[in-house]
Order: sequence, then structure tokens, then C-alpha cells
Amino acid sequence: MICRKKYKMKNKTKKTEKPVIKNDSKPSEKKKEGGISQSMIRKGLTIAVTIFAALLIISIGLIFVVSKKIDSMSGADAQIKLSAQGGFSCEYSEAQKLYPYADGVIKITSERIAYLNLSGTEVFAQAVSYQNPQCVTFGEYVAVFDRDGYNFTVLDRDGVWYSKPTQNPVKSVQMSEDGFTAVICGSEESFGEVVVYDKSGNQIAVWTSYNSGFPVCCTFNADSSLIAVSTINTSGAVIVPYIRVFSIEKTNKGYEVDDYAVYTTEDNVIFASICYVGNKLCCFTSNGFYEVKDNTLARMDTPFSAIGYVKKVGNNLFVTYSDGVSQLNRLAIINSSDSIIYDSNIGTNIICVAQGDGYYAISVDKRVFVYNTSGVITNDYAVDEDIIRMNFLSGNKLCVVSTSGVHTIT
Repeated sequence: MICRKKYKMKNKTKKTEKPVIKNDSKPSEKKKEGGISQSMIRKGLTIAVTIFAALLIISIGLIFVVSKKIDSMSGADAQIKLSAQGGFSCEYSEAQKLYPYADGVIKITSERIAYLNLSGTEVFAQAVSYQNPQCVTFGEYVAVFDRDGYNFTVLDRDGVWYSKPTQNPVKSVQMSEDGFTAVICGSEESFGEVVVYDKSGNQIAVWTSYNSGFPVCCTFNADSSLIAVSTINTSGAVIVPYIRVFSIEKTNKGYEVDDYAVYTTEDNVIFASICYVGNKLCCFTSNGFYEVKDNTLARMDTPFSAIGYVKKVGNNLFVTYSDGVSQLNRLAIINSSDSIIYDSNIGTNIICVAQGDGYYAISVDKRVFVYNTSGVITNDYAVDEDIIRMNFLSGNKLCVVSTSGVHTIT
């Protein structure tokens, strides 16, 4: 009996040992599960810290870029009430006839060309008979012509120089810094012609285009010794652009105008704007910039996609362009070394631009920005009226024609 009791006690002991072993395994599993969770947390924190650090670096870079942009666009920021500025008021229909020039404005109608001072007083006038009068200012000079008509007039602040009839309808007029005038005319017998006049209004040359295509635009170099003409030939299977350059030389008998050079490119483009920067000929299409280098018309590497205005200020070119219909307009400045020294968004709707002696102004979205040649905004005005056109007057005073009249901004 005693042995049986001992045997039973031994069995009970074994039975109690088994649950002890089972109870020992459970805590070890919990520790294992807890270790895996902490590892995952550490990995998640590492990834979060890395992402945060990357975002911080990007944010610092963006802040640096924006601060540089703000510095480049710093200037006198002012809200301008145009009606309170100097000048004179007039109806909107009258304002459309006014063009800022010299120390006042040129007023053109179908019957008269007049020069008014900033008080609206007429200084001098010339009677004309134009069906579609157009006015273009060229520094010290003004050309008024009857588009698709047969007459044009050249004047300055002191009076009318001359008024000339043409044999063919006038399409456009270009003037040089020395007062030479080039008139592009249509023709039924050719693609068109370019008639050149000296400062006194004497006709010194007529170039008729029979093989080069329609004349599009032209430009003089700084000393009026060269004139370049852009043409487009559409008579073949593809359009072919040409740049015809002519030399202008003064002799004892007057002026001689001769062929100087001819340039073209295999690209099917139209050179809608050309200009000389020193002796360098620059040509612009709707989306590209070309330059004559080593007697070759070469396309330059620029980001332009839809070019608007091209203006020369000193030895720099100011170009407005956009990346598409829904994109903001941009302003780029190209220096004499063909480097883009400024390129920035400027707004949505460009109204007009103007260039002066070392300054450039652009009206966009009821704002007027004035730049120096380096691309620094010297003045930034918010205006309360729609601007029609503007120009720099004597002393680089900015004059704007708005819907309510003529106003000067200093």
C-alpha cells in the first residue's frame, strides 16, 4: 500500500512538471513577437527621418531660388492712380489715336497728323488723306503711313520732314538711327519691293524681289551702312526663307546701294523679326532665334517656344515668349555674348512693351514693370486702368496712354 501511494505521488509529480514546461514556452514567444515589432518601428522611423531630411533639403533649395528671384524683381512697388498723374484726359476713342513720343504725343487721324505736348496743346500738324493710318516711332523719328495705301510721312519733334507718294501699296516702314527710311511695298508684277530713302527724303534705291519671295521685314545696322531684308518664298513645294543684305555707301554722286550677302536655312521658317546688335545680325521666328555666324545662318540654343515681342535695349535683346496657350508669359534677356542673363515669368496678358535709353518697360495684367539692361526691375507699378500703349519720353520718363487719356509716370 505504501508503494502504491509513492507511485501515485510520482505520477502526480510528473503531471505537475508538464504544465510547468508548457508555461515556460509562452513567455519566450511573447518576447520574440515583441522583438519583431520594435525592429519594424525602428525601420519605419529611419525611413520617415530620411524622407523628412530630403524634404527639408528641397525646401531650403526652393527658398534659396525664390529669394534670388525676389531679389532680382525688387524695386519701387507702388499703386498708381493714372488719372492723378501728369498729362491730360480724353475719351477712349481719342486715346486710341495717340502715340507717346519725344515730350508729348503724336495724334493721327485719317485727315491729320499732329504733335501735341503733355497738356494736350497742338504744337504742329500736317494734313493727310489716309484710309488706314499707322504710326511707328523710331527713337528720335516718327513714320506715319497709310497701310495698303500709297503715301507715308516722316517727322520729328520739330516738324514734318517730308511726305512721299509710292507707286505700290505700303505694307510697313522701318527707319534707322540716322534717319534713313525703308518702305516695304506690295507689287502685282513681283513678290514685292523695298524702297530706301535718305534723311532728306531722296529715293536712293529700289530693290524688287522676283526670286527671293515676299518681303516680310527689314532693319538697318547702327551706322546705316547695311540694310537686311527678310523674305519668304512660297512658290516651291516648301517655303524657303532668305535674308538679303545690301550695303549703303555714300559717294560723290550720292548713295550707292549694292548686294552684300544672301543667307538661308533648310528649316521651313519665317523670320518675322530681324535686328542688328552691333554688327551681329539676329533673326527671330515664331519659336526660334537664329544668328549669322561665319557667313552661315545658324539656329541658337534657346528655350523659346512662342515668341511675342523682341526689342533691343543697348546691346541686349529683350524677348517675351510662352510655353503654350495656358502657360504664363516669360521675359528673357540675351546679352551680346548670346547668353540668357535673365529668364522669368512675368504674367498672363501682355498689353505692350517699350524700350528707352538703357531701360525696358512692359505692361502686363494691369502692372507695369521697368527693367534696366541687366534684368533688374527698377520700378514696379500697379495701375487702375487699362493701358493702350506706352513709350519712353525725353529723360527716360515713361508715358502711358490709357483708356482715360495720357499720363506720365516718374
